[in-house]
Amino acid sequence: MGGHWWRGRLGPAVAIAPGARVDKFEIFFDLVFVFSFFIIVRTTAMDITGRSLLHGLLVLAVLWWCWVIHSVVATRVRLGEGFVPVLMVIGMAALFCFALSLPQAFGDPRQTTVGPMVVAVSYLVIRAVHLLLYWHIAKEKPGERRLLLRYSPEVAVSTLLLLAAALVPPYIDDLGSAAIWRDGLWVATVLMQYGSGLVAGAWGWTVTSAEHWTERYDLILIIALGESIISVGVGGNLLGQRVTWAAVAAASCGVVFTAALWWAHYDVIGPAARIAQHEALGRRRVDMARDAYAYLYLVMIAGIIIFALGAEEVVRQISDPHIGPTEPSHGPGVPLLFAGVICYFCGDMLFQARTLHTLSWTRVGVVAVLGAGIPIGAYLPGLATLALLTLICVGLVAVEVVVMADARKALREYVFHEKTSHEEHEAAFRAAWHEPEENGPTRHG
Repeated sequence: MGGHWWRGRLGPAVAIAPGARVDKFEIFFDLVFVFSFFIIVRTTAMDITGRSLLHGLLVLAVLWWCWVIHSVVATRVRLGEGFVPVLMVIGMAALFCFALSLPQAFGDPRQTTVGPMVVAVSYLVIRAVHLLLYWHIAKEKPGERRLLLRYSPEVAVSTLLLLAAALVPPYIDDLGSAAIWRDGLWVATVLMQYGSGLVAGAWGWTVTSAEHWTERYDLILIIALGESIISVGVGGNLLGQRVTWAAVAAASCGVVFTAALWWAHYDVIGPAARIAQHEALGRRRVDMARDAYAYLYLVMIAGIIIFALGAEEVVRQISDPHIGPTEPSHGPGVPLLFAGVICYFCGDMLFQARTLHTLSWTRVGVVAVLGAGIPIGAYLPGLATLALLTLICVGLVAVEVVVMADARKALREYVFHEKTSHEEHEAAFRAAWHEPEENGPTRHG
């Protein structure tokens, strides 16, 4: 009865509409993911090794799957309306605890299990919130509730695997074997999550608003790109250091090549894919939403995390007075920097192929150039390496602006026409606020 009371006070859950857009609460929710991305980079950057990079990517994959489920729930209900924000705040708190515990998730299992346990319990709370909310909004459609039960084993098994990763390793005497078991259980969790999405297919799942779905994923990708800029500034020790021209140049290169990566996706590929998502209907729309956005965006975000690690390491050495900008960058910084951008462009090419069924030769070429740039960058001074990467990314943008001029112009005109039509409709709707009411004063809005 108490539950009915507070739901009555706050209002019911409101279904999503075909033309719905992302609301402000969803952006507020994503602030926790900003922190999560930052923690992944910070934890991995403390000691960059092959195993620490694997750990960072495993955590990213588990975290991203939570976000995918979150976006699936948002295809059925407005997350900022009625009592729903209350449940979402509980999920935010759990997600924040999940991120806080990440530095201890892969620590020495003989010292403490608190961190890994918090990770597992927080994960369970996040998934339970989503499951509970979806169960509530599907109450009027028994068929949807039955379909939801098909996805429940993934929640249970993935949670048990994370709990096992927290509880089993401390009982293994050999530290190496314990680490292998822990890592293996995390890998099994990721395989279970993403495998279930492929095996389960699209049972009963619909994407009511293609606009909401595409905008949601576009925003989280922008957040990831923004986090890479933060990593360059904070992780590169630019704060609190004496300002030098080398540090200013390095920071500027970081911003410019990140902006070029944004342009490479959002100038043509992203808007065209959004239109393709709108045009697809039924099962085709759902399959495209899963493959292109839920799965391939992870490849691009993983690339952003990797090149953020590399950029941070290179900038740190440039700003270090004992190394300076004229010395070649040593360590994994350069390979990570170029490999991350390669991963980003490969993910974007796969995204383009899945949504638009095309492949740009300019993207294939830039991946080849970036691969050749790794050994070259290893011998160049750190600042010159950043400048080289920036030149390659900006060069791609410049070439595509010229080569794709006609297609780009047609697309921009179409998108601008759609945007102005939408704005005119909104203006016409709001014009009623200024019309005089019958036998009453004029309302001003």
